[in-house]
Amino acid sequence: MSRFIQIVEVGPRDGLQNEKAILSVDEKLDLIRKLEAAGARRTEVVSFVNPNRVPQMAGAEEIMDALSPDRVHSRIGLVLNMRGWERCVSTGCDEANVVVCASDGFGVANQGATVSQQLDTLAAIAERQSIDGGPPITATISVAFGCPFDGEVSEDQVVAIAREAAALGIPEIAIADTIGVADPWVVTRRIEAVRAAAPDTRLRMHFHDTRNTGLANAYASVQAGVDVLDASVGGLGGCPFAPNATGNIGTEDLVYMLERAGFETGYDLGVLIAIGREISDRLGKAPASSLARAGDFPA
Repeated sequence: MSRFIQIVEVGPRDGLQNEKAILSVDEKLDLIRKLEAAGARRTEVVSFVNPNRVPQMAGAEEIMDALSPDRVHSRIGLVLNMRGWERCVSTGCDEANVVVCASDGFGVANQGATVSQQLDTLAAIAERQSIDGGPPITATISVAFGCPFDGEVSEDQVVAIAREAAALGIPEIAIADTIGVADPWVVTRRIEAVRAAAPDTRLRMHFHDTRNTGLANAYASVQAGVDVLDASVGGLGGCPFAPNATGNIGTEDLVYMLERAGFETGYDLGVLIAIGREISDRLGKAPASSLARAGDFPA
């Protein structure tokens, strides 16, 4: 059998959070269900943030209430603080993705907290989960390659966060290029450094294609042995608190590249392309992904 690469679909959360158009709960549910039918098994479906700050993410409780639990699909909720954790637990999310920013500048802008304060929150959530139960926790290190406010982010900054997350028993750490500044060579080095600091922790990579290096960085990750990658249908995405940050790598683009090379993803590429075109049209914009524009090959 060929190697399986798990693609975590982040379109319903990261893909929508920076769009001017605000979808209704029913429209978000339609997108989630279509993505799951196309092969998504892990999907970041909601964000437990203040809807006054990010109105695109309103309706998290209603979305989770409408999604029937099953053994096939894992629905992930994004968590930034203890209040977000409590909401995540109350709605029955299958996973909680807790974000820790690699820089103080972005942490204060995005979450109102320094790196040290965010690590304290991660530790408090991990302790609460160990005592009271709740969904499994993953940690995402955002702006792990560069910050729009503080500039370059060093390897040491990322490694220090990964080491603390691993010490808390977090089973999966995502290294996120939130503003799309990484290159394949630094990606390889950062994976090696984080793996050395957290050898028993599964790594996941999250790339934005702001500067057209997203797929090259995904390739470097796979070559470095990473088996879990985030992507967003249609190439949608961005961050309300990161100036000029554009979308994630398109799920259909990543599936095409991987399956063309002989890897398995479990996705139906034709259906993904149709979803990318449909959701982009619903948002009133041209698809950002290449496959949504060019189609599969052979046709």
